[in-house]
Amino acid sequence: MLKVDKLNQYYGGSHILRNLSFEVPMGKVTTLLGRNGVGKTTLLKTLMGLVPSKTGSITFDTGGRAHDITRAPSYARVKAGIGYVPQGREIFPRLTVAENLEMGLATCPASAKLPDRIFEMFPVLLKMMRRRGGDLSGGQQQQLAIGRALAMGPKLLILDEPTEGIQPSIIKDIERAIRTLAETGEMAILLVEQYYDFAESLADHYLLMERGEIIMRGRGDDMRTHGVKDALSV
Repeated sequence: MLKVDKLNQYYGGSHILRNLSFEVPMGKVTTLLGRNGVGKTTLLKTLMGLVPSKTGSITFDTGGRAHDITRAPSYARVKAGIGYVPQGREIFPRLTVAENLEMGLATCPASAKLPDRIFEMFPVLLKMMRRRGGDLSGGQQQQLAIGRALAMGPKLLILDEPTEGIQPSIIKDIERAIRTLAETGEMAILLVEQYYDFAESLADHYLLMERGEIIMRGRGDDMRTHGVKDALSV
């Protein structure tokens, strides 16, 4: 679904992303792990076109055809089917829950409606449709941010640390939602996470970053034997 090849990114004289190459397959959860400051969020912003890549390529498969989106603007990537849930959620606090969700339909035809699965996964959103996003708890805002990304029916869903600052009960709800989405086989998921247990529980494949490089990768089932948790704590 998504292929990244020899991607490099710089901020001033600092080399932030170093020759990153990996794939995110359809119907699987690929988890990207690493401590703060290793370049995870910069990578996601580069994938979304919010930060231009210096060198390398990003290709995205749409309908069986691979398209080079390395220089495509952000709106074109969203229209192609990439949904993004940023770190910190970034919902619109003055808009209602309904209006926030409808923002996810911006690239869809005018007749498009919110998918039922948003409310099946996060029923609390249906109860709060008229409440302002800023009045929701942190966990509810995270569910809203994921629901907004799902509104456009993405083929690839990118989540940047969805468990950050969230209470354990809602983390479980988000975990179930991600697993359900992957099991449909209709979506690729790239999950960036620092919370090891959450990442391990969902990972079909994992990538471990350190100083802008991928230093380990493999099957999710092998994370424990590969010592990924120990590597994160070093």
